[in-house]
Amino acid sequence: MSEGDLQAVLLTLRLAAVTTLVLLALALPLAWWLSRTRSRLKPAVEALTALPLILPPTVLGFYLLVMLGPQTGFGRLWLEVTDTTLTFSFLGLVVASVIYSLPFAVQPLQSAFESTGRGPMEAAATLGAGPFDAFRTVALPLAWRGLLTAAVLSFAHTVGEFGVVLMVGGNIPGETRVISIAVYEHVETLDYGAAHRLSLGLVAFAFVTLLAVYALNGRGRRVGV
Repeated sequence: MSEGDLQAVLLTLRLAAVTTLVLLALALPLAWWLSRTRSRLKPAVEALTALPLILPPTVLGFYLLVMLGPQTGFGRLWLEVTDTTLTFSFLGLVVASVIYSLPFAVQPLQSAFESTGRGPMEAAATLGAGPFDAFRTVALPLAWRGLLTAAVLSFAHTVGEFGVVLMVGGNIPGETRVISIAVYEHVETLDYGAAHRLSLGLVAFAFVTLLAVYALNGRGRRVGV
C-alpha cells in the first residue's frame, strides 16, 4: 500500500470515529424523544431524520456544499470567526457525515427504546429516580444492543461514504481524501491493482460489520433481551 493510500485509510478511520461519537451524542436524546413523544411533529421529524436514506448522496452533498460555503450567512460567519472554510476541510466532512449517517444512529436507538416500553421507567420513578438517573441507569442498559448497533452502523456507513464527501470535501490528500475517493482516483488513472486492494478491504470490512450486527441481533433474540 502506498503512503497516500495509507494516509487515506487513517483519515477515513479518524473521520468515522469522530462522526460516530458526535452522532451518538446527538442521536441519543433525539431517539429518546421520538420513542416517547406524542407530538404531532413526530412524523415530520422522523421523515427529516430519514431523508438521507433516500436522497442521492450527490444531491445532499450539493446542498451541504451550498449551505456550508462562504457565500451563505453561516459559512461567511464561520470564515470570519475562524479564518477557515467548512467546505473542503476535515471539519466540513464531519458535519456532512453526521447529517448523512444520522438515520443509521437514530433508528436503531429509537427501536431499542420503544421495545423497552414505559414500565421500567415508571418503576424507576416510583423508587425516586429522577428522569436523567432513570434514563442513565435503566433505559440505556436495556437498550444496549440498539446503542451498539447504532455505533457500528454509523462507523461503517461513514467509512463507505463517497458522493457526500466528494461534494463537500473534494480530494485533498491528508485533509479530505478518504478511501472511497482514493478508489475512484485509482480507477480514473487505470491503476486497478491499487483500486482492488482498497476495494477488497472495504468489502471485507462491510461483511465483517454486517456479520457482527446480525450475530448480535440474533443472539439478543435467542436470550430474549
